[in-house]
Amino acid sequence: MCGIIGYIGPEQATGVILDGLRRLEYRGYDSAGIAVQDNGRLEYRKKAGKLANLDAELAERPLPESHAGIGHTRWATHGVPNDANAHPQLSNDGRVAVVHNGIIENFATLRAELGAEGVEFTSDTDTEVAAALLGRAVNRGNDLTVAMREVSKQLHGAFTLVAIDSQEPDVIVAARRNSPLVVGVGQGENFVASDVAAFIDHTREAIELGQDQVVTITANDITVTDFDGGPAETRAYHVDWDTTAAEKDGYDWFMRKEIFEQPKAISDTLLGRYSPQGELTLDEIHISPETLRRVNKIIILGCGTAHYAGMVAKYAIEHWVRIPCEVELASEFRYRDPIVDSQTLCVAISQSGETADTLQAIRHAREQGAKVIAICNTNGSTIPRESDAVIYTYAGPEIGVASTKGFTTQLIACYLLGLYLAQVRGMKFGDEIRTIMDELEAMPAKMQSVLDHADQIYTLAKGMEDEEDFIFIGRHVGYPIALEGALKLKEIAYLHAEGFAAGELKHGPIAIINPGMPVFAVVPPQGRDQLHDKVVSNIQEVRARGARTIAVAEQDDNEVDQFAEVVISLPKVSTLLQPVLAVVPLQLFACEIATLLGNDVDQPRNLAKSVTVE
Repeated sequence: MCGIIGYIGPEQATGVILDGLRRLEYRGYDSAGIAVQDNGRLEYRKKAGKLANLDAELAERPLPESHAGIGHTRWATHGVPNDANAHPQLSNDGRVAVVHNGIIENFATLRAELGAEGVEFTSDTDTEVAAALLGRAVNRGNDLTVAMREVSKQLHGAFTLVAIDSQEPDVIVAARRNSPLVVGVGQGENFVASDVAAFIDHTREAIELGQDQVVTITANDITVTDFDGGPAETRAYHVDWDTTAAEKDGYDWFMRKEIFEQPKAISDTLLGRYSPQGELTLDEIHISPETLRRVNKIIILGCGTAHYAGMVAKYAIEHWVRIPCEVELASEFRYRDPIVDSQTLCVAISQSGETADTLQAIRHAREQGAKVIAICNTNGSTIPRESDAVIYTYAGPEIGVASTKGFTTQLIACYLLGLYLAQVRGMKFGDEIRTIMDELEAMPAKMQSVLDHADQIYTLAKGMEDEEDFIFIGRHVGYPIALEGALKLKEIAYLHAEGFAAGELKHGPIAIINPGMPVFAVVPPQGRDQLHDKVVSNIQEVRARGARTIAVAEQDDNEVDQFAEVVISLPKVSTLLQPVLAVVPLQLFACEIATLLGNDVDQPRNLAKSVTVE
């Protein structure tokens, strides 16, 4: 959740670090700070609030020129957002400065032990405990690298620690356990960060760190060991996007830009997946066909938006593959004693690849013998590394906290996985798969046609900015889209919104319908069983209670026109694939409502882009 950057090299550290922190603002934060080395001592500045507050502090009290430093944007876990709890945190004697992402679960015990030794604490953070432990270790004669290994083994929980020592110039040391950390490899300069975005202006060469590893960087050297000091395996990779991908390009919000980037993101995710011979080729899946044919149950794991993508996937996979498929909230999975064995396939969906709840869920699944396939947008992240296989989405950097192109590319990846399993298990003939792939490959153009009518959605939003309650309903694959539409409105507009399975209205929720309440209905295509007619009946039910009805339906659906006050038309697609298009108007609506309300769309309150704590 927090943003971390460390820099060492020929440039002025403060400027490099500030630029890096700005590129990490999308992760969500409530305070920020910087510490630099300065001729045998440390200097630091930190302020609660946005980076503008830190900028003002630095303008009034500039940091000295330095070529090594660390920076941080904090999302509060232990201690309220204020100046004292902002990072960096320092040891009692001011010798060591630390920035930290994650949660140290045994901090209370360690804090009590340190307090008994006379250590005085000036913050409410768990991070200050790590600073105190590192200070004690270096004052016993250890260099910072040895101290970091020693302290890391004492800590329980998920953490990334990055530290500098006033008495060890031009060295930065970092450690990671269950929390993101990447090394940026430059020429005469090096970086550590929680995300490659922090240093992408300077280098696109990176090294991914494994679990329980410590890295020591100087301007010209990088050394990685495990917590015991032994050799550690790493993987170098090239970042295939640059800073222009993270610029707004004239849009008011990154989120709006990312909504409009979805046709390209879907095209990129589909690229190269289907061979000229008419077979799906998912090169990242290194699980043998024999193993996949033995699978008798699939469990899909995700949180928030990723969970809703998994709900759509369930319908497609069960229909195409004819195998039981469960969808689990990753945050609940390991606490309910799930039934998992070697014939279970788990699918973990995470945009960042660092979602702590999902990571712990797949670890539990693998301990029970299950195979795990990750669906992820972030190369080099933890969840793909700890899975047996991965399907990468190619959404590019998603800066807005509320996921948009991340969600739709997850849907595409789920469809690809379902078709691949159907192919491997002999449940679909080649021509059947080709028909569905043709429809998927036509999806970017159809989505663009929805985006071309965005003004209709904006006009609708302008008449609803004073509403306080919204309902979203859907059936079949429209139900998770209703949930996603409600979530988007909650995330960025801070309005009460609920998503319901349309058939459940009469079992209780219809009681909350008030005259004039906006109700969005995701209407399935015509001709699929009785789904379409059932949702039309549900629209009539809420309209009879005075609701204002807005239907998201396929074009030329004349029956819906009779009963909905507003109809948002979608190009014709098959029922299972409609979610890719149906979610787009709901994304646009939430973005516009939040804008009209004057909210920070890209950095909504209380939220972070990458949830790296449980």
